[in-house]
Amino acid sequence: MKEYDEETQKVLIDRLCAAIGRLDSYFGKYKLGQVTTDLTNGYVTHRAGKTVEGRKGGRVGGKGGSRRDLETLRAAIGHHAKQNLHHGIVHIAMPEKGASRERWLTRSEAARLLWICWRYQEEQTIHRGTNKGIKIKTEKYTLRHVAKFLLIGLYTGTRAASIASASIHKAPGKAYVDLDEGLYYRKRIGHRATNKKQPTMPIPDRLLAHMRRWVDKRIVASHFVEWNGLPVKSVKTGMASAVEKAGLDLSEGNVTPHTLRHTAATWLMQQGVELWQASGYLGMSEKTLIDNYGHHHPDYMRDAASLITQKRKITRSKLGRRVA
Repeated sequence: MKEYDEETQKVLIDRLCAAIGRLDSYFGKYKLGQVTTDLTNGYVTHRAGKTVEGRKGGRVGGKGGSRRDLETLRAAIGHHAKQNLHHGIVHIAMPEKGASRERWLTRSEAARLLWICWRYQEEQTIHRGTNKGIKIKTEKYTLRHVAKFLLIGLYTGTRAASIASASIHKAPGKAYVDLDEGLYYRKRIGHRATNKKQPTMPIPDRLLAHMRRWVDKRIVASHFVEWNGLPVKSVKTGMASAVEKAGLDLSEGNVTPHTLRHTAATWLMQQGVELWQASGYLGMSEKTLIDNYGHHHPDYMRDAASLITQKRKITRSKLGRRVA
């Protein structure tokens, strides 16, 4: 937990406690030796019919939620075994992983979202007088911090936590942006490297110009994404509001902060960027890039598509035999 800020730690602890509560209500009456495949499969069905507290619209849990709960149970059993508190193997049957999210933004969608975030003004309702009930726009641009988050996410494909911690100052717990050299040190200072790769990257010229202007005009105090002069913990609420106001099509999936990473990877592939450069830029393995975004690359299976229609080439050897 030490790799996360205080707010994120609280969210993760709350989620863990909720998962433990659900697991206990189902598995609590059983002993470890009674955990069978049928029992764990039954939990998936049990979980799917339950309304999840805090879920928007009172939605019920699905296979993804039950899988995450069972992963928590598996980790707990593994820890129990490492402490030599039980001997033998207890297998936890897992439901299949759901399909990965592939929602990404077209350039027109991104432009629409940015326009809404930068131009949107807070509205207030008049409560007295002849104009009672009329809404008027204030001088507060309440989504501009989301616009900056969007620009950084779209142009760099950086994870949300590193964007939120991006600062003009070198300090523990912050990702550092060197505006002189044009480099973005995405791994937060003092944090150890994890499997979530966060390599240092060159900042694209257009984004670098924006960042320098934000600092010059004192739009930025210390962090590039701020609300009332303070760094934000999350832009989920603001981004959800912006997506609604922009009227984006959500039939192919919701648009979240992580969608920006999908979008950056997709745009790089559509531009035909070499795999090793794109994977290094995003902090993503080449395999993950190919498996999830490779089909957007202009060279994707082009040789196969062109050769499939050609006749087989026949040549003759010196002996006059036909050679394929």
